[in-house]
Amino acid sequence: MRKIIMMTLLLFCTLNYAAAQKQADIKFDKLTHNFGKFAESNPVQKCTFTFTNVGDAPLIINQAVASCGCTIPEYTKSPIAPGQKGTIEVTYNGTGKIPGHFKKSITVRTNGLTEMIRLYVEGDMTE
Repeated sequence: MRKIIMMTLLLFCTLNYAAAQKQADIKFDKLTHNFGKFAESNPVQKCTFTFTNVGDAPLIINQAVASCGCTIPEYTKSPIAPGQKGTIEVTYNGTGKIPGHFKKSITVRTNGLTEMIRLYVEGDMTE
């Protein structure tokens, strides 16, 4: 009986400790950016995704990986304090691509409560 009480107490303390840990979390202003229509003669398009650390610990972007080599994300490398903002700048280069509609994704991995999130860029490149 004594062992059961001790195990229950230990489990309760462990759960309370885990719940009390501070953790970062990320919230983006938008998850999709539409470049609209743009000419093949001007194939490089850029946009910025802004995010906020809505958690209570420093947020670190571990990586941001695009689904294609034509899309290049650049992100804030330093830890973002709680309540502060960071950015992910995305450059789409349609040089050599067939004109038409496209939709590319950027996978963002963090140390936060939301460990992975996908951003999207899309548009229509015309001849």
